Amino acid sequence: MNDKNKCDVKLNWIVDLGLCDFERSFIIQKRLHQMRVEAKIPDTIILVEHLPVITFGKGSNSTNLLVSTDTLQRKGIKIYHIERGGDVTFHGPGQLVGYPIFHIKEALAGIRAMIEKLELTLILSLNEFGIKAVAKPKLVGVWVGDEKIASIGIAIKKWVTFHGFALNVNTDLSFFDLIRPCGLKNVKMTSMEKILGKKINLNQVKEQIKFNLEKVFSKKFRKQEALDEFAS
Repeated sequence: MNDKNKCDVKLNWIVDLGLCDFERSFIIQKRLHQMRVEAKIPDTIILVEHLPVITFGKGSNSTNLLVSTDTLQRKGIKIYHIERGGDVTFHGPGQLVGYPIFHIKEALAGIRAMIEKLELTLILSLNEFGIKAVAKPKLVGVWVGDEKIASIGIAIKKWVTFHGFALNVNTDLSFFDLIRPCGLKNVKMTSMEKILGKKINLNQVKEQIKFNLEKVFSKKFRKQEALDEFAS
């Protein structure tokens, strides 16, 4: 591709899908990933809430699903096997999911640095709500004490990342009883709502995520409204 056809990577995007079915959001994510590989768009992050779904990463073990698939069907919970790292996790309403579609060869030293920057973004954002969160050595994700508040599972293809993080904001934590989250024994999940004892405004969380993404990744993001072409 000629340089004149490449996008200006300094003008990065946020694509906010609101509450969106996992399958549709994945179609959009794959389309944006291909467009980023072809340098037709800048680095982009998708923000979304999903309808109830359980996803298995490349390193997952089927024994970490603690109920039958029939039980999940009765509850209206779909299962997807996807390319990200990590084991099994749950996505649902009240959980803020972020899918960074970043060209790491241009922007970052590598995938490990990407994960660490996402952890820091989430930690700084939680701190703004008075929640003291940390990353733990040898474990991926963000924790408050001994409870996990955010999971991270990244994939990379042709130097562009996809999949990402899931932050429990107002999530119904009972869904995590259906799985062994991230394949970790005896792990307990928590949420901002549980810690603070009240519902949290999701838009305020999104604003903090945007602010701290810009701070940690040294990028500026603007909201991208046009989505029809991405889902085609």
